[in-house]
Amino acid sequence: MTEKKRLNKKALSRRSFIKRAAVGVAVSVAATYGVTAMMQKSNTDSTNVDMLTISDLELVSKIELRKEDSLIIVDMQNDFLPSGALPVNGGDEIISPINSLAEKFHNKGNTIVMTQDWHPPGHHSFASSHNKEPFEPFESEGIGPVLWPDHCVQGSKGAEFHPDIEAKFAHAIIRKGYHPDVDSYSTFIENDKKTYTGLSGLLNALGIKRIFLCGLALDYCVYYSAIDGRNLGFDVVIPIDLSKAIDSPPGHLSNALQKMMDEGVQFVKSDNIA
Repeated sequence: MTEKKRLNKKALSRRSFIKRAAVGVAVSVAATYGVTAMMQKSNTDSTNVDMLTISDLELVSKIELRKEDSLIIVDMQNDFLPSGALPVNGGDEIISPINSLAEKFHNKGNTIVMTQDWHPPGHHSFASSHNKEPFEPFESEGIGPVLWPDHCVQGSKGAEFHPDIEAKFAHAIIRKGYHPDVDSYSTFIENDKKTYTGLSGLLNALGIKRIFLCGLALDYCVYYSAIDGRNLGFDVVIPIDLSKAIDSPPGHLSNALQKMMDEGVQFVKSDNIA
């Protein structure tokens, strides 16, 4: 296979994965936007295959923190939590344990970074910017394959971190998705695959070799951050109890877990990070 064909295949795979993820998010808010029929149709696209589940993961029994470790807390914002514009079920349940892990990193003197979706009003990924309904198909460079309801708009309540998240532990906040015509799922590289958020540069400058990713959502922004982190040369660990997944349609989470395993991402329970 030629390099061009390989890259095209990789891009197609990424688009397909994003589309499945978009369907999953849509399920959470389908009733609000009156798109239940579309969700039911999309859910019939899944195939009957052996599903990898979180309980199937081989967890690392214990991890000792090193000085070159960093904790990345992904998008713990009001709009991604219950009652928000794009809620992840159970997202509020991981707030307290994330705070506990952040305090552990803080007490050891390790770097902590929080990431924040930060869209300008009228962002090109919003359905309202095109006079369309949320979750309708749409693609352009850095946008799609579907459109979203307005969320995490700069300066809005929805864009703020949940008030119970201990942001005081963060050494830096990386904002993403603020370019009007480019969306951002990964905390490292935006969806045009060429615009960097600055996170990798910060971590490299600080001598960080290994990152611990937690937050929302496991099979979406955490997933893309994990894959990009590995491609950028970082060791990646996910405290599996400190993230929540969308996992709809069936198989979506399984695909993410399998891909992360294939890329060498490690999984651990947060209590076993010493």
